[in-house]
Amino acid sequence: MTLMPSNKALVPFVSVANMMKLIHQIGISECLVQLTEAVETDFRRWPEFDKTPRVASHSRNGVIELMPTSDGVQYAFKYVNGHPINTRAGLQTVSAFGLLSDVATGYPLMLSEMTLLTALRTAATSAVATRALMPHGARTHAMIGNGAQSEFQALAQSAVNGLDIVRLYDIDATAMQRCARNLRAAGLKVLEWPSPQDAVLGSEIITTCTADKQYATILTDNMVGAGVHVNAIGGDCPGKTELHRDILMRSDIFVEYPEQTRIEGEIQQLDADHPVTELWQVLRGEVPGRRDERQITLFDGVGFATEDFSALRWLYGALREHDCYEMLDIIADPDEPRDLYGMLMRAGVQSDRQQAANLPSSTEQ
Repeated sequence: MTLMPSNKALVPFVSVANMMKLIHQIGISECLVQLTEAVETDFRRWPEFDKTPRVASHSRNGVIELMPTSDGVQYAFKYVNGHPINTRAGLQTVSAFGLLSDVATGYPLMLSEMTLLTALRTAATSAVATRALMPHGARTHAMIGNGAQSEFQALAQSAVNGLDIVRLYDIDATAMQRCARNLRAAGLKVLEWPSPQDAVLGSEIITTCTADKQYATILTDNMVGAGVHVNAIGGDCPGKTELHRDILMRSDIFVEYPEQTRIEGEIQQLDADHPVTELWQVLRGEVPGRRDERQITLFDGVGFATEDFSALRWLYGALREHDCYEMLDIIADPDEPRDLYGMLMRAGVQSDRQQAANLPSSTEQ
């Protein structure tokens, strides 16, 4: 006799290995295109979502966060950390997992790794903002900071927005060389530069994606000219920024959720009432985005829970066509819903019987 869980107890789980399998089956560029559409679709129905700034636990080395939201039909949350010091120990700066559940019953629908999925959805969100705000005819993308997120960012901008020329800079030459090698293998035209000033020169789109947990000036005011669109995605916690304040003062600033971005984003440098525009309003056509070719647009992206919801929703749909998951026994399912104790006791009896059945007889000893 074996102790087998019922079907109601089983929940699909997407491991890192299965996530990689899924991405290869679909193709990374196609994944990024599909995720971009999923993220934008949910931004367009922004009023349907519960919204709250993420719950953050800060420490000397980093931060651990929970990011929940619901559209009233499904609920999702992500657990994620950000520890820049981890690379010294050979660990990821960011690791994550998430869960999608059914609001009507409260039962989980899917559990998934989200380290890879977060990289994909962050790149997709940048692509959404860029598509809405970029100058007409842009082709060149400067990627300042060439860490774990950089290839995903560049590939999303290429697949979604046609930015097929990438100009790279990182303070770590080894990281820049790795990124360049990977992107060239993916078919992009890549240029490596000795300074951020050189990298942004002539670029219509600039993405900053650095990891240091400190107030920093990755871009100075003189580096950002008229008509440029900037994705500032490295600043994502209190005390961590990348842009000189004067850039913000010259830019039209677009954000995900102001209550969170004013705490964590570039605009933490500004007065609490400094005007910003919410990205969902632009995507719904309620307010203008780019008005002219000389306007500087800035997406102050810190990451918001609806984007993780979109990623998990997309993944759950993809599992219908791709067998890239395993089933986990994580929900107790007694024969009688109120008899949880009885289920526990019967399991003990069954376990004892199974153990006795496996013991050798006295004649065999």
